[in-house]
Amino acid sequence: MRVSKWGNSLALRLPSGVVEALDLKEGDEIEITVVGERRFAVARDTSRKEALSRLRALRRPLPHGWRFDRDEANSR
Repeated sequence: MRVSKWGNSLALRLPSGVVEALDLKEGDEIEITVVGERRFAVARDTSRKEALSRLRALRRPLPHGWRFDRDEANSR
C-alpha cells in the first residue's frame, strides 16, 4: 500500500484485492481500525445504514388525511 499526499491530507491507496473483497466503489465509506502496532483492519462503514434502520423502526403511520403544509410549518 502507498500513502500519498492529497491536498493537506494523506490518502491510502487500497490494493485491488481489498477493493474486490469489500466490493468497494468510488464514493463508498469505509472504516479503518487500528488492530496492532503496525496493523489495521478495513471494513465497510455501516453506521449510516444502521442509523437509517433505527429511524425506520420508529416510523409510525400518519393520521388519515394528514398533509404537510410548508407555509404553516414556517409561520413563526
